[in-house]
Amino acid sequence: MNTIPYGKHEVTELDIQAVVDVLKSDFLTQGPKIIEFEKAFAKYVDSKFAVAVSSGTAALHLCAIALNVSAGSKVITSPITFAASANCIRYCGGEVVFGDIDPETYLLDIKSVRRLLESAPYGTYSGIIPVNFAGRSINHEEFRVLANEYNLWIIEDSCHSPGGYSYNRIGEKSYCGSGKYAELSIFSFHPVKHITCGEGGMITTNDKALYFRLLKLRSHGIVKNPDLFQSSIIESTGGFHSENFPNWYMEMQELGYNYRISDIQAALGISQLKRAKDGLRLRTEIAKRYFEAFNKESKIIRQSGVVEGHAYHLYVIEVENRLGLYSFLHQNKVLTQVHYVPCHMMPYYKQRGWKKGDRFYSEKYYEQCLSLPIYPSLSIQEQELVISLIQKFLSFESKQ
Repeated sequence: MNTIPYGKHEVTELDIQAVVDVLKSDFLTQGPKIIEFEKAFAKYVDSKFAVAVSSGTAALHLCAIALNVSAGSKVITSPITFAASANCIRYCGGEVVFGDIDPETYLLDIKSVRRLLESAPYGTYSGIIPVNFAGRSINHEEFRVLANEYNLWIIEDSCHSPGGYSYNRIGEKSYCGSGKYAELSIFSFHPVKHITCGEGGMITTNDKALYFRLLKLRSHGIVKNPDLFQSSIIESTGGFHSENFPNWYMEMQELGYNYRISDIQAALGISQLKRAKDGLRLRTEIAKRYFEAFNKESKIIRQSGVVEGHAYHLYVIEVENRLGLYSFLHQNKVLTQVHYVPCHMMPYYKQRGWKKGDRFYSEKYYEQCLSLPIYPSLSIQEQELVISLIQKFLSFESKQ
């Protein structure tokens, strides 16, 4: 029997041809495919602007810089996320404060965020980084209302949720990354994500000023557009004036980074984006089969369930004997994963004063959570095997 991983990328012949076409073209990086990818992705998530970068982590870092995070900035995020959601604030010298999760949704609990805000003087916090964990969308409108009340910005971590959405109070659909409620949103194109570029990331926004700053920051802080130049030059031999810049002239206006993506990666992203909706549909079908199989299973404490707008990057169940089930499945060539060790329990953040017991629901979730195989190419037969193995293990547990 072949091994069934928890996540798996899919690269088609069309994807391969898209990359080959770029390899045969005049541009391997900083060419037209990047702009094409950005425009297509912005349209997909219903945002005005998109900036492609080298990874989801790079996207988070640039967002923190663009929002002027620095020493003294305090930012709230979820403990149940990949470390980059918190680390981006530390890169800029800011302080991370972890809220707790809602045990039903696994998302950052807005009530825990409000308690943190209410317990500190107004102005203590700069922003919030809510995470659309596993693909389930936060309530965008509720977080925006709270952020406005305390004059906070929002970076929406949508790495798990391209194509996901929530509804506002009047029934309008709000896509993850649309820019309607968050200043900035970020996505990842790691191989296990919905869309892969091998590595890569995207920032979306509706703020034109932030958009132009992000373009500058991803490429060393350098601008080449004369309309954006801040200084003038005089070439002693050529007689160029400030209003007549030579083509070679550029300005480094602030300290930026080389967080660019290549045309090769962008071409793969464009090709993958064309079937993104089909991928979402298949992920939802897989989630429904898991839910129906485990809905009456008393040994499963909780499962992701079926939720409209959920992008199903992950399908999570909670069981008491998580290690036993994990080992049993692994022995039978079914690979599962744990998402995640709570950030505040990582040694780095423990050194900054966090400890076990600080976030009850996040820690309880971590003790029991297990992410099951879910990806568009997972066959019905493979999923049935996963389900039958889990049921077999849980039945054995019930008899002990």
